[in-house]
Amino acid sequence: MEGKTQDASSTAPKHLTPAQKQLLKRQQELEYWKRHSKQIRSRNLITGLTIGAFVVGLFSYTILSVRQERIMDEIDDEAKIFVMKGPRTGANS
Repeated sequence: MEGKTQDASSTAPKHLTPAQKQLLKRQQELEYWKRHSKQIRSRNLITGLTIGAFVVGLFSYTILSVRQERIMDEIDDEAKIFVMKGPRTGANS
């Protein structure tokens, strides 16, 4: 067993101090993040772009709805004016 090199996590002696256990755990976490950082970064990018697209779409929809509402208000105002003036017939024009 002296000639073999083994991973620190696979040969954890039972008589470690709490500080050594914490150091070993931190080293394992660091290795995990090193191995998975590219995958996590790509997931974060996809999530960010999805949320951004949703926000832009919602904003665009809201602006479009408000514009249409203003146009409908203008059409309604024109219709009210037309109704108040009355119909144009040959007798009253």
